[in-house]
Amino acid sequence: MRLFPKKELLTEAEKQQLVQAIRSAERMTSGEIRVYVESHCKFVDPMDRAQQIFVQLSLEKTRFRNGVLLYFALKDKQYAIAGDKGIHEKVGKDFWKERTKNMLAHFANGQVVKGIEACITEIGEALCVHFPHEGDDINELPDDIVVGR
Repeated sequence: MRLFPKKELLTEAEKQQLVQAIRSAERMTSGEIRVYVESHCKFVDPMDRAQQIFVQLSLEKTRFRNGVLLYFALKDKQYAIAGDKGIHEKVGKDFWKERTKNMLAHFANGQVVKGIEACITEIGEALCVHFPHEGDDINELPDDIVVGR
């Protein structure tokens, strides 16, 4: 038995705020956005870890290869954004760099959740441009925030 409960990485309210951002971003696109949060990214490069999780969450199996994963190891202050082939070919390397820059500006002000939310919104806008919602589109992946170890 623990004497002290484990402190949550994100509160339920913060998780719901991010889920709502994902749902809003995905409303007008066939693209999929997932958020994965864990405490530490030990002994692995954050992008390598993001690629592992990308496959674990089946983001590479979307119809148009337009899934995006936002990965965060909050206690280590590490992150990575992994976009699948379809979206990466449309937006290029500079797009991801700019999303990171904008997100980090929020982080520097202590606004981690707001930074993640803004990043989700910006990615959703790009997905809407390149992969607009079509009549037969379905939500291929869950919108929940995945919390790891």
